[in-house]
Amino acid sequence: MIDIKLIRENPELVKKNCERRGCDVDIDALVKIEKEHRSTIQKIEELRADRNRLSKECRDNPDARVKVKEIKEELATLEQQQARIEKELDVSLFWLPNLLHPAVPDGDGDDANFELRKEGTVPEFSFKPRDHQELGELLDIIDTKRGAKVAQSGFFYWKGKGTQLCNALFFWTQQQLINSGFTSFMTPCVAKEKTLFGTGYLPFCAAETYALEDENLALIGTSEQTLVGYHADETLNPEEMPLRYCAFSPCFRTEAGSYGKESRGIFRVHQFHKVEQIIFCMPEDAEKCHDECLVNEEALLKALEIPYRVVDVCVGDMGAPGYRKYDIEAYFAGYGGYREVTSNTNLTDFQTRRLNIRYKGKDGSKGLVNTISATAVTDRVAIAIMENNQLEDGTVLIPKALQALTGFDKIEPGK
Repeated sequence: MIDIKLIRENPELVKKNCERRGCDVDIDALVKIEKEHRSTIQKIEELRADRNRLSKECRDNPDARVKVKEIKEELATLEQQQARIEKELDVSLFWLPNLLHPAVPDGDGDDANFELRKEGTVPEFSFKPRDHQELGELLDIIDTKRGAKVAQSGFFYWKGKGTQLCNALFFWTQQQLINSGFTSFMTPCVAKEKTLFGTGYLPFCAAETYALEDENLALIGTSEQTLVGYHADETLNPEEMPLRYCAFSPCFRTEAGSYGKESRGIFRVHQFHKVEQIIFCMPEDAEKCHDECLVNEEALLKALEIPYRVVDVCVGDMGAPGYRKYDIEAYFAGYGGYREVTSNTNLTDFQTRRLNIRYKGKDGSKGLVNTISATAVTDRVAIAIMENNQLEDGTVLIPKALQALTGFDKIEPGK
């Protein structure tokens, strides 16, 4: 949510931002409603003051009793009106996207994302490389058929050495982040509607959320929701920030994505697993912390010897809460191109305004904390390892960084 003061003082800036982001909130109407809201509140406060003053005179002044009765009736009408106006104002504010960093590229879709750099060496093969689905079946480490039988399409099993590979990857990643100053968490796998709203997933991503029937809860789509919600309605100490948190969790999203080659295998699924980075910081440190998370993401992929490219995400691919976002796309040999494996978003104070997460310094300074949300790794990194490290017979070589944790250096067919 953006600052109502900004809308009041610079409506043209907000209009242009909405136009660029394809948001159809009527800003002129919003400004009018907000003005009416303030005027009504002021009138209510004046009437309450008059009522309180006259109430003290009621015993000795019959006219005061009559006036107090009239004020109460007027207040009841105005308070109803104020509640209606406030609801209308809130709905409009809730649908407003965050402002955009000036450098965010225009456009919509992957082709509009601006490539910042490529890193690593794309593998070359003397044979046609298999994709992870074919490798997973050959090695008996990924089972999508039984995932669909037990749950539905879009759910799957990691199995045997595939499970060991993932467990090693997720544990190793958390250890790397802990060594970089992050505190590790195990969070709830459900969150209240207030938490999902506060983090910006509602109302914008309601269709992607698995809500629990008859409960004010939904399965989380990312531990960002529970890690950011951790400090809801709290005041943080500037001297203790940045606060760096990470968590491993399963993640649930109803939309599995596109069809055909793009969704083959487990690249787009209803349930996946992720290690997330979250940073709470002072506003002046947000860009630095945003860059820090990108450095962490790149360091992980370099240590795993996965070639990748970094892109500055365009307006059309930017979620409503985002101010600026970098994606990393790893190379997938079986797919024959680069595909997204991490997202790293500077959210400024969009989430903390909704969740009332503030800071207060010893010098009396106060304001809203900023948040950064960045993927560390997901299952996608494991399947990138599979596709890029395969041999002609289907054997997959394990990166050196993970071998001590997996207990093996390769996964072979039939073994």
